[in-house]
Amino acid sequence: MLRSGIGRALAALLGCVALLRGVAAEGFAPPDESFYAMGRYVYERNCLVCHGRWGDGDGEMAKGMIPKPRQFSAGVFKYRSTPPGFLPATDDLIRTIRHGRANTSMPYFAQLSDREVRAVAEFIKFFSPKWRKPANFAASVKLPEPPAWLGVPAEAAARAAKGRATFALACVSCHGERGDGQGHAIAELKDAWGDPARPADLRAPAFRNGRTPADVFRVLTLGLGGTPMASFAETLTEEQRWELAAFVLTLRPPATAQR
Repeated sequence: MLRSGIGRALAALLGCVALLRGVAAEGFAPPDESFYAMGRYVYERNCLVCHGRWGDGDGEMAKGMIPKPRQFSAGVFKYRSTPPGFLPATDDLIRTIRHGRANTSMPYFAQLSDREVRAVAEFIKFFSPKWRKPANFAASVKLPEPPAWLGVPAEAAARAAKGRATFALACVSCHGERGDGQGHAIAELKDAWGDPARPADLRAPAFRNGRTPADVFRVLTLGLGGTPMASFAETLTEEQRWELAAFVLTLRPPATAQR
């Protein structure tokens, strides 16, 4: 009886361990070594000058850049579809490489083939050991579809008015009352490396992480890794985040608001 009980307990324990390993490994995408040679070639010709030979963000063109080039060696990324604290999905890296980041020195690389973009995305992973540990991975978060009211101008305006109130409570200290990135707390804002972290000017024609309501909602939900821009998933309801996204988009110039 005792042995039987111990056996059942051991089996249950092993089952839990297997389950935890499965959860940790969800989304696991370690560096693909088959892309190493091509990825290094693409990186050295397109990325090294800013991101540095060792992926530390200290390339010869990096001096004076704001924001500074990403430090791939740290394994911390702003732009993810994954939960806060986890590495981005490979597709997240590809999206950034292909489309660049507005209002930064990160250009888009339209001249690269899909295979070249995938190769350099894989090569980037070799700079940090975090990419070889399953515990650092999670599947991309499935976000809800934009609400129908966004397509109804009168209702969208009413919802944006509610978003304005939320903005005043949650965002003004960093982004400022006008959304110009000049809030009273900006002098204290630092990124994960101790460098000044300037809040986005929400009046800009383009945003770094996308231009649609869904893109703004994603940032509000997942935050930006390594920056003071935290996730609001626990502090604001889904409805409040959509209303806040609707308001943020009203701050942009009318000619670019629908792009």
